Amino acid sequence: MPVDLSGPLLSEFERAKKEFERAVAAGDMETARRSALRCASILRQLARHVPYNGELYLKKAKKWEDVAGQIERGEYGRKAVVGAEGKSTTQEKDEEDQFREYVLGLISKSRTTWDDIGGLEDVKLLMMETVVIAALKKPAAVQPWRGILLFGPPGTGKTLLASAAAGSLNATFFNVKASSVLSKYFGESSKIISALYEVAREKAPSIVFLDEIDALTTRRSNDTSEATRRMLSTLLTELEGFHGEGNEKLVLTLAATNTPWDLDEAVLSRFPKRIYVPLPDKEATKAIVRIHTEGLDISRLDLDAIAEESVRRLYSGRDIRNLCQEAIWNMIREENKDLHRLAGLPFEELRKRSLRTRPLEMRDFEEAFRKIKSPLTKKDIERYEKWAEEFGG
Repeated sequence: MPVDLSGPLLSEFERAKKEFERAVAAGDMETARRSALRCASILRQLARHVPYNGELYLKKAKKWEDVAGQIERGEYGRKAVVGAEGKSTTQEKDEEDQFREYVLGLISKSRTTWDDIGGLEDVKLLMMETVVIAALKKPAAVQPWRGILLFGPPGTGKTLLASAAAGSLNATFFNVKASSVLSKYFGESSKIISALYEVAREKAPSIVFLDEIDALTTRRSNDTSEATRRMLSTLLTELEGFHGEGNEKLVLTLAATNTPWDLDEAVLSRFPKRIYVPLPDKEATKAIVRIHTEGLDISRLDLDAIAEESVRRLYSGRDIRNLCQEAIWNMIREENKDLHRLAGLPFEELRKRSLRTRPLEMRDFEEAFRKIKSPLTKKDIERYEKWAEEFGG
């Protein structure tokens, strides 16, 4: 396994950058030139070690080399308007454009509807009311929720709910995972969050979905890095929503977490509406099975028995989907025993053939039950229910 050198290289880059800033402040331009070249060299090493972000690091390296060239020609500070951090206004504008371009890549078009979600009727009702009230013309005293926290066990449909909310409004949907903020732009998380909400306001109505928000906002402590503190402070400011025109445009933040007890208290206060997304009950389970077996004959299935066993095993919606897939594949393998022999045929030839199917039977699900395991325990569910009782609403 290759060694991850990004951390040490970034630390080295920060040291070289500070040396550059101190040298510029002291008027020692030769030291500043060497430091700029050192910054460029480190960024080029980062481009090799972090290939998915390599293009950005190479662009930054080129800018530092340009700075070194300006110093050598005696032009630094004359052609470039230098800010407090040693960046020219052109550099700052380029950075802003890069962040905006990245944020635009987080936009997805949601075609999910409320009917695509099996069960969760109470949760869907709350979400529908919130979305509708947010969009309607209303008296000034009626203030819609601007932040909704969806919490509950993994795989219960939190992402689907957010997607359905965006689809119902035909809103711009920003699907933001924690890794999109924490990994793509090392040390610059606060800037990407600012760009995210700036673009969301421009493209309103918008729904910003922050998945795994606990990874962004775990409780602050003395061990929290300065970069993390700055990122969290920026996020809290954006969630507050006091941004002039931002108040006039619909920007709804939906966040999801599997561990609500890990969230920072200040973050919780920005999400006054907290909705528990529980495991599916029997009726919800049957609805999910119907959705994931659509197009197949299920007349021979005892849906009540399947639902009862799924609830007993503490299956989430994702588990039930996987259960259906296992049952379907059991049927497919039985009806198409030589399926693997067709792998040598060209695609055009395969398109002329049809997959053999039969009605799904209980034995297919019995086989699937043996393979699908839930990671949850009753103690886990009790913890969610207790947190929902204390902090939900």
